[in-house]
Amino acid sequence: MQPGDRIAPPQARCELCLRNTELVTKHHLIPRSQHDKRYARRRFTREEMVSRVAWLCPPCHKFIHTVFTERELGAAWNQLEALRQHPEIADFIRWLAAKPSDFMPRVRTMKRPRKE
Repeated sequence: MQPGDRIAPPQARCELCLRNTELVTKHHLIPRSQHDKRYARRRFTREEMVSRVAWLCPPCHKFIHTVFTERELGAAWNQLEALRQHPEIADFIRWLAAKPSDFMPRVRTMKRPRKE
């Protein structure tokens, strides 16, 4: 985690689940590990890759990274609205909405092995 990736504003709100929370983390919608990949350089400007971020509560941030590989995030799931519409993410958001703002669920590890 880089400096500035965590903030604790007086009134923070997760941009994915829309819950008010004490802490949000910076999620790069186009993962930094993908910025030098050919597909990313063709589709996005450098400014777009750096500035396309979302502020997410830790449960949402962790869950996204269990559902998708970084390649999948950069190629297909690089917009907040697209993430909200994914069935697994939508189910998680619905489930999480009923929990208190300080609730921290245990999140499983990635279900698919990364390709090397």
